Amino acid sequence: MGIPLPPYYLTLFLLLFISFNNVGHRNLVFADDALIEAQCHNAEVPETCKKCVKSDPRSQSADKVGIAAIIITCLSNKATTLINNMTTLASGARDKNLKVALRGCEKGFYYSKTNLIAAMNRLKGKEYDRTNLLVKQALEEEFVCKMKVEALRFNFPSSVTFDMGVYEELSTAVMRIVDRFV
Repeated sequence: MGIPLPPYYLTLFLLLFISFNNVGHRNLVFADDALIEAQCHNAEVPETCKKCVKSDPRSQSADKVGIAAIIITCLSNKATTLINNMTTLASGARDKNLKVALRGCEKGFYYSKTNLIAAMNRLKGKEYDRTNLLVKQALEEEFVCKMKVEALRFNFPSSVTFDMGVYEELSTAVMRIVDRFV
C-alpha cells in the first residue's frame, strides 16, 4: 500500500508546516502595520490616523488607497455622530439664535456626509485632486459651524469638542495621504 513511516515523521511534518505557515502570516501583518505607519506618519496626529485605520478589518489587506478609503469612512461615521450631537443640542437649546446655528451645523454635517460619499467615489476613480477638494469642503462645514456657534458665546460639551477635533485630525490626515498619490 505504501511505505510505512514512523509516527514522529508525521508529527515533524505537521510542526514544520504549521511553523512555516505562521512565519509567513506574521510577516504579512508586519508589512500591513508598516504601511499604516508610513501612511499615517505625516498626519498632524498620527495616532488618530492609526487608531482609525486599525479599527477597520479591511486594514489588514489595504493598500495606500485602501487606507485613505478607511479614513474617509471614519470621517463619514464621525460626521454622523456630529449630526446626532447637533440635533440633540438644538432640541435642548432655549436661545433662538443658538437653536438656528445648531440646526445649521446639523445641515452642514449632512452636506459633509454627501461630500464624503462623493470623495470616496472620486478616490475609487483615482481622481485624487477632486477627492481632496471634497474632503476640504466637508471640513469647511465643521469650521463654519464652530465659528457661528462660538460667536454666540456657546461652548460645546467636551465630548462634542473632542469629536470635532478628531474630525479635523482625520480630515487633515486623509488630505495629506491623498496628496502623496498625485
